Amino acid sequence: MERFEEVVSRKGTRSVKWDMAEDLYQDKEVLPMWVADMDFKTPSAVTNALKERAEHGIFGYTIPDAKVKESITHWLENRHKWKIDPEWITYSPGVIPSLHMIIQSLTEIGDHIIIQTPVYPPFYSVIKDHGRHVVKNPLQLNEEQYEIDFADFEKKIKENDVSMFILCNPHNPVGRVWKKEELQKMMDICLKHDVKVVADEIHADLIYKGNVHVPIASLSEEAAKQTITCLSPTKTFNLAGLQASYVVIPDETDKKKVDRYFKNQGMLMLNTLGVTAMEAAYDHGEEWLIELMDVLENHRDYVTQRFHNETSSIRVFPAEGTYLLWLDCRKLGMDQTELKRFMQKEAKVGLNDGASFGEEGEGFMRLNIAAPKSIIEDGVNRIIEAVKAQEQ
Repeated sequence: MERFEEVVSRKGTRSVKWDMAEDLYQDKEVLPMWVADMDFKTPSAVTNALKERAEHGIFGYTIPDAKVKESITHWLENRHKWKIDPEWITYSPGVIPSLHMIIQSLTEIGDHIIIQTPVYPPFYSVIKDHGRHVVKNPLQLNEEQYEIDFADFEKKIKENDVSMFILCNPHNPVGRVWKKEELQKMMDICLKHDVKVVADEIHADLIYKGNVHVPIASLSEEAAKQTITCLSPTKTFNLAGLQASYVVIPDETDKKKVDRYFKNQGMLMLNTLGVTAMEAAYDHGEEWLIELMDVLENHRDYVTQRFHNETSSIRVFPAEGTYLLWLDCRKLGMDQTELKRFMQKEAKVGLNDGASFGEEGEGFMRLNIAAPKSIIEDGVNRIIEAVKAQEQ
């Protein structure tokens, strides 16, 4: 576990998380715990592969060949029991660019697309930016976790003639890993009303013990034909800056349409180092990932217990997946502007604003725990001390 305890300074590396923090929060003392990348070094197998490729010295046009597809298909089958045809794969620089291409190629201007809120902020913009309409199926908050309102899901689909559903699994920010039964209910409704399912499964590998990630496309052959799945090793192995992801599209007609949009936008290949990192991570990164999940689970439990034991004003929802914790701060009795100010100015911790995930996120903040334990402890101490001072 020692490799996950090393504090590596990311300042001066053009890091969004660290180098933008002072400008964003107007305070150099704020501890950034927001952007969804990790403060851990990627597996040494990836670093070594990148060094070897860099030493070659020539970085001309590069294609992901059959070996790269083999690395992807083996990973999906080994980790998620999902056997795919390599020909279903389309490469992309990232999940967000993929969503832009998918929406433009498979829906029309004026179409309605349903999402489950609170949810990853770009889901809203990729819909609105292309003249489509957002339809919300708000997740239902109970005492223990968030649940899907299936009746509302189908009602909204029928009332708005919804053509597409963007699923987030595992869900960002609430941390749910949807169970097979939940996925099947949603798929049955989508099949019934001919709603195309676009599954953002970028956090698929970051699953805590007692939970299992089920790719929604793996439910059945019929489900596969109805689904387009966006995946990447970048969250799993901390490779976001290398921009390497892919889309799995089993339906031949859908794949031709999506591929045409990628081609029309000039997105014809991945960058050389992204290809190298993807292959190395999938071929040699599993042991590192197993160790990472033990570290993250320890961090999740530590943060949860600290808040539970030391303050009644902030509650941590039990994350089943991802390295992002959803903090319920409503008992602090602040509006969202006050809450943001409190975290930045009093606690001096940079978190993601819950309201950025939709109005259902007001009163909440998102905390990134993918950092060495010393940083996690510092951040938790800052928040708890600020809360105690505020309560006095």
